[in-house]
Amino acid sequence: MNRLIIIFLFLFWIDSSYSQVFVRDFQFTTEKARRDFLLDQDVFLKGLRPKSSIGREHVTAIRLTSASKIEIQALPLYLISRYASDRPYGWSDFGLVPGVGGQQYASTGLDVKWKFLKVSIQPEFVFSQNTPFDGFGEGVPQGAILDRYFLWNFGDYPERFGDGAATRFWWGQSSFTASYGAFEAGISTGNVWWGPGQFNSLSFSNNSEGFPKLSINTTKPAKTFLGDIETALIFGMLRSSNLEAAQNQELNNRYFQSLPTDWRYLNALMFDYSPKWVDGLHLGFVRTFQVYNNRRGNTLYDWLPVVEGFQKKNFFQNGNTVDFDANGRSQQLILFGKYAFKKAKGEIYFELGRRDHAFNWREYILNPEHARAYLFGFLKLVSLPKANRYLQLRGEITHQQESINRIVRYENLGGFLSWQMHGQARGFTNRGQGLGVGIGQGANVQTLEVAVVEGWNKMGIQLERLENDQGFYYRSFYLPSEYKPWIDYSVGFLYDKQFGSLLLSSKLQVIHARNYQWQLDPLSTPEFPRGRNLTSVLGQVSAVYFW
Repeated sequence: MNRLIIIFLFLFWIDSSYSQVFVRDFQFTTEKARRDFLLDQDVFLKGLRPKSSIGREHVTAIRLTSASKIEIQALPLYLISRYASDRPYGWSDFGLVPGVGGQQYASTGLDVKWKFLKVSIQPEFVFSQNTPFDGFGEGVPQGAILDRYFLWNFGDYPERFGDGAATRFWWGQSSFTASYGAFEAGISTGNVWWGPGQFNSLSFSNNSEGFPKLSINTTKPAKTFLGDIETALIFGMLRSSNLEAAQNQELNNRYFQSLPTDWRYLNALMFDYSPKWVDGLHLGFVRTFQVYNNRRGNTLYDWLPVVEGFQKKNFFQNGNTVDFDANGRSQQLILFGKYAFKKAKGEIYFELGRRDHAFNWREYILNPEHARAYLFGFLKLVSLPKANRYLQLRGEITHQQESINRIVRYENLGGFLSWQMHGQARGFTNRGQGLGVGIGQGANVQTLEVAVVEGWNKMGIQLERLENDQGFYYRSFYLPSEYKPWIDYSVGFLYDKQFGSLLLSSKLQVIHARNYQWQLDPLSTPEFPRGRNLTSVLGQVSAVYFW
């Protein structure tokens, strides 16, 4: 209890200073904000107060009376239109499901502000055509089916989200908050993005639908004598998809373990420190805990587990972790850093996460790669002859696959649990989608983008390589096999354009899947193995319109 009091006294004993905080926005708007920061230009802040980068003031603010000081402000209209042929692809899209066919996302609303109180009403509407596609199970050995369900039963990642077209209308990015200086407290249902990643985050991103939460957080860096601090503490409610894993109902009936109907309690803490002596450097951490609510308990540490110790040996006396693990509480610890050097117009960043407690510090030192994931990336702008035009280079690598030490750490290959797989907590997900990384459990991805940018306008190309569920593949086919890894190679053509009050961002992506769903070509033989390949297309247009 004393530790908790000290933490809160420290967080509130600071002065505030101005900076930019990016949450809940489309990727192309936060991408523009990162460029503006490196170029020392006015930064676009979630469409609430667009500055010179838009060209004029587009947000409508209405003050009811001079006495009441109530301000009503129209929020922009956010739209995403997507079409995926043949198979699902794509992520970080505010709850659009991994589906085939057409999808539509829409969100807008109002901000109402009175003194230190603010209400944002910003519901979301999602429609998904959600047509069937060729999924897992066709021509795969029986042992591989058992292994696939072993991993599916440690997560909540359904192949298809229901049996047909679906719509959802809910509170979306709405919130009710009270602010004081650099701090804010309130309730919300929206997304948060923690960490410096551009395409993924090991903790929270825009991949899944937002979730109900209570939060205490900074709205801008708080200034201390040691430097700037940003922090957030949330208490959330996560829901399951309530869907079975595969489209093949016969396999589900035989092997799938139904998801609990209870909701999961989430507690998460983010802390970011920028030292005053090194301009552009950010170092921080994220810690998350989740547990099914009926197993939570009611002690302080049950409600606030993010402040408990890191070593498992602190929680039991008999030297055996089985009883401790049986409570189903699952945690993640993520360290992150970013260094932005404005003179070079570039930035580099990383995240390093661990999904499981170590028994003690000795085990952690000897085996630091256990249950880990990482991502790192960069952004670089190169000036072109025309004023305000730049060549933008950016890339990111996300790696979730369990390390090779799993072979000696566990017997019978039982420990092939990759990032986002959380045992009895059934994955770090909300409504069947990863809260942070959107590429699926056990997957790795490498992304490289080259583009010419000028203000909001952009034209470029994106190359991507996605290794699907490597944890499953090396659990089932760890010996030389006719079956090969399922790898997606894709090229995307990017085009963004500003038309007055309308911002458009478009992508046409061609995806070639090698060894799709780990299936064999009909002509394959053990001597001359050949996997089944599949080429598909993803088209997406995102738009922001300022009223």
